[in-house]
This record gives sequence, C-alpha cells and structure tokens, in this order.
Amino acid sequence: MAVLAFLQFTIILDFMMMGPLGALLLRDLHITTTQFGFAVSVYAWSAGVSGLLAAGFADKFDRKKLLLFFYCGFLAGTLLCGLARSYGLLLFARIVTGVFGGVVASITMAIIADLFPLAVRGRVMGTVQTAFAASQVLGLPFALYLSNRWDWQAPFIMVFAVSSVVGAVIAVKLKPIDAHLKLRSERNAFAHLLKTFKQGLYLRTFAATMLLVTGGYMLMPFGSTFVVNNLEIPLARLPLLFMMTGVVAFVAGSLLGRLADRIGKYRVFCIGSALAATIVAIYCNLGVSPFGLVVVINSALFVAITARMITAMALTSAVPDIQDRGAFMSVNSSLQQFAGGLASSVAGIVVVQRADGHLAHYDLLGYVVAVVIGATVALMYPIQKAVMAKAASTAPPRPLAVGPVPDAGDMPGLAANDGAPALAAVDRS
Repeated sequence: MAVLAFLQFTIILDFMMMGPLGALLLRDLHITTTQFGFAVSVYAWSAGVSGLLAAGFADKFDRKKLLLFFYCGFLAGTLLCGLARSYGLLLFARIVTGVFGGVVASITMAIIADLFPLAVRGRVMGTVQTAFAASQVLGLPFALYLSNRWDWQAPFIMVFAVSSVVGAVIAVKLKPIDAHLKLRSERNAFAHLLKTFKQGLYLRTFAATMLLVTGGYMLMPFGSTFVVNNLEIPLARLPLLFMMTGVVAFVAGSLLGRLADRIGKYRVFCIGSALAATIVAIYCNLGVSPFGLVVVINSALFVAITARMITAMALTSAVPDIQDRGAFMSVNSSLQQFAGGLASSVAGIVVVQRADGHLAHYDLLGYVVAVVIGATVALMYPIQKAVMAKAASTAPPRPLAVGPVPDAGDMPGLAANDGAPALAAVDRS
C-alpha cells in the first residue's frame, strides 16, 4: 500500500499542478483560457487513447513489468515538461506524460484488486487516496514555492526527481504480480478488448465512472485562478490554502475508507455526493471572501470528493473478473480520461477571463457539476447491487452460531477475492 500510495502521489501531483500553475501559465505564456483548458485536457485525451490501445494487452503481462514500463514513460514526459519553454513544447510534453501516466493509474487499480479482498478495499483505497491529500499538503505548496522562486518549469523538475526514486523503489521492492496469467483464457488482444466492451455491467460501470470525473476536470483547471482573481486570495497564500485543505483530506482519507467498509461503500458515496453537490453550488457563486472561509469550504469539499472517490473506486474494482481486470481498468481509465478531456475543453470555452482578471461564468460550471454528481449517484446504485450479489454468490458456507452476522456491506470480506483465492482472513475491525 505504501509503494502504491507513493506512486500515486507523483502521478496525481504532476496532473494537479497544472491547475495551481494556471495563473502563471496564462501570464508567462500569454495564452487564453481556452488554450490553457486545452493544455490540461490534452493530457486526458492522450491518456485515453493509450489506455484503449494498452487494454488488450493489459492482462498478458506481469503487472509489475507493465507498471515499470509506463512509469518510465511518465518520467520522460515530466522531464520534458520541465524543459519546455513555449506553449507548443508544453503541449507536446503533456501528451507524452498522458500517454504513459494515464495507464499507470489503471495498472495500480488492477494490482489493488488482485491483492486485497473487497471487504478491506475501502481502507486500502483510503490509504492510497492519501496520495491525493499528500500532494495537497506537501507537493502543491512546494511546487508553488518553486514556481514563485524560479519559474513554472521548476515544479516539473522536482516531480521528475521524486518520481525517479519511486521508480527505483518499485523495481527493487515490488514483487511480481502474475496470478492472473494462470487464469488467462483469451489470447488475442483485440478479442480480449472486444469482450470487455460486450458485457453490460462493464458498460454501466464505464458510464458511471466517466461522469464521476467530469466535475473535477471542469472545476480544477481554473480553481487557482478563481481563488486569486474572484475570491481575491493573494497568490502567495495559495500554498497555505492547499496545505490546510490537504491536511484535512489526509486525515479524512483513512477514516472514510474504514467507515465505508463498516457501514457500506454506497452509503458513504451518497453522503459524500450530497455534500459535494451542495458545496460546489455555493462555492462557485462566491465573491470576495475571507481566507478562513475559503479554507473551510475547500476543506469540506475535499472531504466530500475523497469520500466519493474512495468508495467509487472500491466498488468498481470488484466489478471485473480477475482475468479481465487489466483490460477493464485500462478501458475504464481511458474513458475517464476522455470524459475529463472533454470536460476541461468545455470549461475552457465556457469560462472567460475578463480584462480585470475575473473569471466569468464559473458559477455555471458549478451548477453543471452539481447535476452531474446527482446523475452519478443514480448510476452507481445498480453497480453496487451487482457487486453485492456477486460477493454473496461467491461467499463460502458459514458456520451456524459463530457470533453476530455481518451486514450486507461486510459480506464481501467473507467471500473469495472476487473469484481469486482470498489472501487473508478479515475480521470485523
């Protein structure tokens, strides 16, 4: 879990830096909001294409080797970002980073599904998701410091240096993950990919997770610009804002993961969704605001987002069979990236920066995101029912009178690992 969390930290930080660096990029590269939105979305588009191309082969190799290959490509793309000196070169670098970095996330999800039973996957996702918070606490403030101290390229050099260490740790410490190779039944890559698209439950899951990321991709690219120009929070205070909200998200991640395992993943997902929709609708309509209020609202929003992401990832990871996991995760990640790329491009068109620096129509994005969140809740419900039914059908016979009977949310812990042998017994705690 530590290795995967560390890896996710570098991937997430590289992607999330584009938003906070937006104010600097708009100024230093003399680009429009539409161009900046495209610079963010091009990562997603390239990641989506590469994920689809890799999906047919994702279950045909040791997952460790596949992870190292794509992570090395991610390193090369990040280094190119640090060396870019123009908008065109930055676009090319983001394409290279997306081609490789986007696939890393799907391989990570497949590894988690291979190694951890569903009953503890909420807390596992919570631990790995702390990478998101860690990027807020450590990565983004330091990245903004480096960009203010030198230039916007400096944070990418920092990510490259840290990621090189992570890659070395993975190569040395992570053991081969190849149990799925013994169960492989489809050897033709195209046929394997086509089979993934033919299953109804898989398609419904793809639709739900595409909507899941739409909101973040719409709001994130212009988040720092909105804070600086609309809420009038000084640029120098952005690192503190990200650090404080990150600390809250860091603490919440592990707690929410355990809560999801205990009371039910879909229940926590609904609670987080309701909170997120409410906060987004309020936040995107704010004017000039005190720093303390912005910190509180951002912290609550990040807690809600964390709750949604942890539970959604835990549920969707239980959908595919073990021999389909690599392909499923690659396709799922690719479609998420396509949806995110479209959302970022649309946001770049909708949002307009006025002559005084203020962003117009950001409130409209907030309303759209709130509606999308509600739609995602509806789409996740049948997926949750299917996962619970699958877990119940694979559960071994239970002794009669061995103590309290777990509730439905805990039943997966008594089952085999989604069709694979369970790796460890799991108690109620």
